[in-house]
Amino acid sequence: MNTKRERKILILYASYGDGHMQVSKALQQCFWERGLHNVLMLDLYASAHPLMDAITRFAYLTSCSFCPSLYGWSYYLTQNMQHNRTPVKFLNTFGIGALREFIQAERPDAVINTFPMAVMAELRKQAGLQIPIFTVLTDFVLHDRWIHQEIDQYFVANEELKTAIINKGIPAERVKVSGIPLRKAFCQTYNKNQLFLRYGLEPAKKIVLIMAGAYGVMRNLKKICRALLDLEDIQILLVCGKNQALKDRIEASFAQKPNICIFGFVEHIQELMSISSCMITKAGGITLSEALSLQLPVIVFRPLPGQEKENATFLENKGAARIACKIEELVEHVEQILYKRQQVGQMKKAIRALQRKDASEAIVLDIINELDGAGV
Repeated sequence: MNTKRERKILILYASYGDGHMQVSKALQQCFWERGLHNVLMLDLYASAHPLMDAITRFAYLTSCSFCPSLYGWSYYLTQNMQHNRTPVKFLNTFGIGALREFIQAERPDAVINTFPMAVMAELRKQAGLQIPIFTVLTDFVLHDRWIHQEIDQYFVANEELKTAIINKGIPAERVKVSGIPLRKAFCQTYNKNQLFLRYGLEPAKKIVLIMAGAYGVMRNLKKICRALLDLEDIQILLVCGKNQALKDRIEASFAQKPNICIFGFVEHIQELMSISSCMITKAGGITLSEALSLQLPVIVFRPLPGQEKENATFLENKGAARIACKIEELVEHVEQILYKRQQVGQMKKAIRALQRKDASEAIVLDIINELDGAGV
């Protein structure tokens, strides 16, 4: 057994989108600040089956872009599927051999899931291991892939999610409302005038930030930009993520438009978010949490069926976001946020009610306390 000084934490994630890795990094950084420096991050699927991982990630991105209903079908089909069903058994053991070898080599004192995978839970069940398992949910709504009876503690974004997990038979004391962990950069305040100068923006104009996703999969971007450029006193910041081809196409189409700035992947995206009046985006749980932390009103455009649609609907029902399925509807929402103070005031009040800026700290302290109490 490791001593306290030598404690080792393993964080399991997967690279389907950028958010799960960002949550893992936020937790890793927080552990470091608490003096636990031996914190490993493992992209399990990529490590165990790199070819299969690449194929499934390609299929995921392709379905997001060209056949979103297919992904939605698979999401809802498995949403309430029991662990003894064959498809779930396969998913729960995918990569288990590689994980067993990793656990034997590294001997971690605790394992944290930031992706809906139950491989560690199945491994502990099969091998009789005593390693504590913690799961950090990165959405606002529940899918059964997150749940397994071998998981010791769940950290969730809201009370509704806690209730949903309890209704699945998990004891209430094993579910804690922490919020979704964010990097510290999203919990700070920024000098907006300095950022206006840095990015060459006009402070007097409204700024609309468009996030096409980590892999630039949002569709109809040219039409959206053209429609928004017709609004009064507006500047558009378009982030294309890692999709260089998309960035090149947009730049060629709007080369003569000074009111639109086009970016690829932006490391310090919090700077653009902090100076924006509203954001148009996909509905990933981490991106939405980042916006909540910075009190940035969000419009989700055509959310993908599945967790994106559920995330967006949850926030819309709370009054903290808007959903648009048509470009005309999108423009209408933008106008309301930019030019109607009462509506944006109500929206920001709803956002503040959902904010949990200290999620990383709360989760890390709780895990440390759990390990202390167990004598690990």
